[in-house]
Amino acid sequence: MDNIKITDELKNEIPDRSWMLYLLEVFNTQNIAVELNLISQYDDQNYFEAIFNGSNKYRFIKVLPETGNIYFRQIKFDKPNLSIEYYLKNLNTEIDETFVLNLTAEGSFSYRFSNCFSGIEWWNKIDNMPYPIRFSIEISSLMYGYNDNPDDSASIIFFPVKSLTSNKDGNFNNTFSAAYYPVRFINYGVKNGCICYRVEQGFCSDGLNFRV
Repeated sequence: MDNIKITDELKNEIPDRSWMLYLLEVFNTQNIAVELNLISQYDDQNYFEAIFNGSNKYRFIKVLPETGNIYFRQIKFDKPNLSIEYYLKNLNTEIDETFVLNLTAEGSFSYRFSNCFSGIEWWNKIDNMPYPIRFSIEISSLMYGYNDNPDDSASIIFFPVKSLTSNKDGNFNNTFSAAYYPVRFINYGVKNGCICYRVEQGFCSDGLNFRV
């Protein structure tokens, strides 16, 4: 889970038929990705989306992105009910929304958490290049949780994420032909015991590397 604050909506254009994602992504022990992302499209649509194993499952309709607001995002593996719960709340307005993805048909899905990812993903359908970001954001309260009572699925103990490591796949240029990304990460550190960082316009050749 995390908090994501939209500090500024920039006027940068996204290439035609393209989009970018501000990810909250978790992986189970089978390396299946589960995401609750802030997304901005080429046609100026901005929204939050629940994604499972690369497929869009639900677009949030009650909680919408607004500049200056902070959003709480949480993904919960619910093994007793064979489901995943995506929870989103606007902390400024107190409006919240839940989407429950039924995984009854996914009998082999492992409900054990393995890893998480926090960052930005570009999809460019016009050129093999990243493009300037649409939002300046701040990420805080980056945490993960485990069930601490087998008899109570709602009993969860949370721990702060202790480190962020970039270039996990070992090759910065494996997606684009660019020598850098048009983004910078600033003011990263610890707030209330959790890693926090800001994303702004700029340039970088590497992502975040930070350990508490």
